[in-house]
Amino acid sequence: MRFLIQVLIAAIVLVSGASAMANEEPDYEVLMQTDEYEIRHYEPYIVAEVDVDGGLRDSGGSAFRILAGYIFGNNQSAEKMEMTTPVETRPAESGTRMAMTAPVLSEPAGEQRYRYAFVMEQKYSLETLPVPNDPRIRIHKTEPRTVAVKRYSGLWTEKNYTQNEQALLKSLQQNNIRTDGEPMLARYNGPATPWFLRRNEVIVEVEWAERHANR
Repeated sequence: MRFLIQVLIAAIVLVSGASAMANEEPDYEVLMQTDEYEIRHYEPYIVAEVDVDGGLRDSGGSAFRILAGYIFGNNQSAEKMEMTTPVETRPAESGTRMAMTAPVLSEPAGEQRYRYAFVMEQKYSLETLPVPNDPRIRIHKTEPRTVAVKRYSGLWTEKNYTQNEQALLKSLQQNNIRTDGEPMLARYNGPATPWFLRRNEVIVEVEWAERHANR
């Protein structure tokens, strides 16, 4: 029985790992790495995004159906695109949150609203990307940015995310690294991936260039 369990776990690891490796993700340069986080620089990339009502856990299904529909052919060209990673999630601008000493996603007051984004394949430009049929979907290119990233595994719960987000922000504060804007959750695996094999990340923009220029 123990041998069969070990074989099953190995198979899950191989399948999940192969699936993760097959998905394209944005290029980045690692500028610094510590035991708690790493500093990355991203060049611009294109995303398709949508805002949905609900909490962090229950809003994901609606957002995924909308965005997956777009890349699987619900667009004016009826073109099917490849799934990429990560899926980005952050509080939408219309959402409300409790104020803290650092930008921390906390228990929002009143109605919750989250913004989900699918990263588009690098082969597309804003001019060549298919136009969505769903008017709720927005297409835009991100700005170049430097971010701090904390990687973790586990379930996609608000509690798990918030614990890792607060740990990241505390580490940055202790190292006198200033953040700029709201943190976001980045998910790199599908729901079929076992929770202990999932790659999740907390990502927050930091004032890295300014920090070093003033030294």
